[in-house]
Amino acid sequence: MGEVGLFWLLLPLAALSGWFMRGRRESPHDAPDGFTTNYFRGLNYLLNEQPDKAIEVFLKIAEVDSNTVETHLALGSLFRRRGEVDRAIRFHQNLISRPGLSDEQKKQALLELGEDFMRAGLLDRAEKLFVELVEAESYTPSAIEHLIAIYQQERDWQHSIEYAKRLQEVSGRDMRPVTAQFYCEMAQTALNDGQPDVALSNLKRAQRTHSGCVRASLMEGRIALVQGDYDRSIKALQRAVDQDLDYLPEVLEPLLTAYAKADREDEAIAYLKQTLTRYRGISPVLALAEFVQRREGKQAAVDFIGEQLKIRPSVRGLDYLIGLNLRDSDGQARENLLILSELTSRLLANKPVYRCGHCGFGARSHHWQCPSCKQWNSVKPIHGVAGE
Repeated sequence: MGEVGLFWLLLPLAALSGWFMRGRRESPHDAPDGFTTNYFRGLNYLLNEQPDKAIEVFLKIAEVDSNTVETHLALGSLFRRRGEVDRAIRFHQNLISRPGLSDEQKKQALLELGEDFMRAGLLDRAEKLFVELVEAESYTPSAIEHLIAIYQQERDWQHSIEYAKRLQEVSGRDMRPVTAQFYCEMAQTALNDGQPDVALSNLKRAQRTHSGCVRASLMEGRIALVQGDYDRSIKALQRAVDQDLDYLPEVLEPLLTAYAKADREDEAIAYLKQTLTRYRGISPVLALAEFVQRREGKQAAVDFIGEQLKIRPSVRGLDYLIGLNLRDSDGQARENLLILSELTSRLLANKPVYRCGHCGFGARSHHWQCPSCKQWNSVKPIHGVAGE
């Protein structure tokens, strides 16, 4: 018997054993006539690779005994998890049509059916069911969570914000960080449409919603940089670093550009030196090395990087150091440095630079929402010898 056959064998056996255990606690005479016979008939169909006939048997059992509804809900859910969404939909639709269901059972089946529709990509039908459940104040947190997932997928940020606020009200969960991200998405859409003022308005909403929203500060700093308001840009970008130091690598490039445009190089150097005392990554070291090289020469930069690598070992830092030494090298020394440069390049090639702290997804570029688990604010630079 294959893995699939074994899976379907165990499902009804587990359900049947559950019924027997319940029956022993309640009464041995509570089982409807034919219950056991029908389960084993369905089991026989599964063994003979006839799942459609097995489904019919299990659905008929639900007609006979409403106590089996939970078993059928579980079976439908397992169909969905296995990717057999059509069968899951059929299971749950048949259950909903049964006249003997209680209101609670029907609402639970509606929730499951909505999840089936989501899995099948029928978002409009899923949305309708979840809205119905929310209005009936049934399974409200779960239904709202699914609605938020749908609206995010459709990039309907206004509805995402509305239901995130409702979820916080009914569940007590802090949805402010996620809601702020939705405002930032609206700001990004406005920027793409050439509406910086609208973008800034949404960023202010994001910051009012969640004062620690790094993305809002970073976006504000970049907009100010484009608009030539360098003082405001520097202030916003430094605020982003203060909100979450882990995002420093994302902030450094626009921040140093703003310092340069404002002709405030000394302040930039002072800021980088101060950052070194509280940040363990290599990015500010490399940025500061550029200033050292320009002001004091290559050897000073080599010495600076060498000292820093003793404190914070880094493949990126070593690669930079090799590059500095290659400029004036020749002969065998140059050949040796080229070999080392090739090795460090290979170590860095195709390595993820960012990782999701929730699911472990790795990426070469930053995402505010993890592409894998869909969590917000969970993707950050990787630290360590081969990372930041």
